Amino acid sequence: MKYLYYLLWSCMVSFLSCNEVLSGAEDADEEIEIFPDYKEVAVPCNIAPLNFKLKVPCEATALFTGKGLQVRVDSDNGSFQIPKKKWRRLLDASAGGTLTVGIYIRKDGRWFRYPPFSIRVAKDKIDPYLVYRRIAPGYRMWNRMGIYQRCLEDFTEETFLDNKLTNNNCMNCHSFCMQNPDRMLFHQRALHAGTYLLTDGHIEKLDTETGQTVSALVYPAWHPSGRYVAFSTNDTKQDFHLSDANRVEVFDNRSDVVVYDVEKHEIITAPHLSSEENMETYPAFSPDGRRLYFCSAQAKLMPESYREIRYNLQSIAFDPEKRSFGQTIDTLYNAEKEGRSAKFPRVSPDGRFLMYTVSDYGNFSIWHKDADLRLLDMLARKTDFLLQVNSDDVESYHSWSSNSRWFVFSSRRDDGLYTRPYICYLDANGVPGKPFLLPQEETDYYDRSLFSFNIPELIRGKIKIDTSDLIDISKNGEAVRLK
Repeated sequence: MKYLYYLLWSCMVSFLSCNEVLSGAEDADEEIEIFPDYKEVAVPCNIAPLNFKLKVPCEATALFTGKGLQVRVDSDNGSFQIPKKKWRRLLDASAGGTLTVGIYIRKDGRWFRYPPFSIRVAKDKIDPYLVYRRIAPGYRMWNRMGIYQRCLEDFTEETFLDNKLTNNNCMNCHSFCMQNPDRMLFHQRALHAGTYLLTDGHIEKLDTETGQTVSALVYPAWHPSGRYVAFSTNDTKQDFHLSDANRVEVFDNRSDVVVYDVEKHEIITAPHLSSEENMETYPAFSPDGRRLYFCSAQAKLMPESYREIRYNLQSIAFDPEKRSFGQTIDTLYNAEKEGRSAKFPRVSPDGRFLMYTVSDYGNFSIWHKDADLRLLDMLARKTDFLLQVNSDDVESYHSWSSNSRWFVFSSRRDDGLYTRPYICYLDANGVPGKPFLLPQEETDYYDRSLFSFNIPELIRGKIKIDTSDLIDISKNGEAVRLK
């Protein structure tokens, strides 16, 4: 008992003395640099701890202050890992308000206090899981990749499918129906080629090569009913630049848009979507399923004209009961008028906003440093250039949360080489917050990682498919031929 008493007394004295040191710290004039940059960001109330490190390693202390609650984290190297339970209490106490973060650094035996920064904690939750493909940023290591699901409420990451288990073939274009983890598809190429539909635990392998389409099915977009999936069919090629800042150029020689009927195993299309004069690609359904969005450009001789091709953003009516399309094309983004090229349209689940990517030319902008996000308010018919969201480097693929308050997007802003997922808040009026990098448990994770995060997709729960069943069907299952 006496030992416990002295232990508690020494801890109290130590805590008080440390607090006295911090309270007597000198004010520093400059701002503190941290990575990831979580200063003044807006985060969901169910996000994992925002662990970070100082740009210059040193002995330091961070104080996280919420409503009636404070958490102190000490570090001997400037790396801060926030205890998960304490972080959860901070978020719960601060939902709808802000957290304040104060940084103290010890230099030459003296403590310095840096200007604090705040973190806004939104009451709106984000979907708890993020699915992405991890792949090397070049083209030589394409045979090392996997699709993973990460819980955003903690740091748990699980493998959905690693291509080491499928003879190192390519897998891509994973997609979900209205953020539903039980309704998913993805492609495999080369060995075990096919499109795999996962519906409520059932796995179906499709052979999507037909004599009437440009190629096998490529970029997907689910109809909200789950009855249909729109796809592009693309004759895609790539070139490599020796001196251009955009290192890799991916382009289409031809492309069309079709709609696949899941129940009848049939492909349907229309002249407006599959013409010889134009190249159509990147379909996306409206949340009510009555409109199909897509990108379209006048066909040109490729690759000679790759810098001249620019895609419009258009839409056409779709009748899911009759499996028919309208006769009128609505142009939402006129490439000739705007002077840039549109791609990756995605409508928010509430139907209010349409987000898309623009670049100076072309339709595959993941290496185009000029690629930016745009946001069309479909109610007000106004476009936001998202200056607070975009950077000087690539912003490309993006997806919505089921409540339309969050979106995740791919960006190369950190080093110009690796694509990483950034998360951003969008309030009901379409005003964005400052985006933040996906949090990791280890603060040097992004320094050590040699992979890009490709096609980040938010989903409402965990994918529960049996991977062994999926691999067995991949290797041994007979593919259904489409009509």
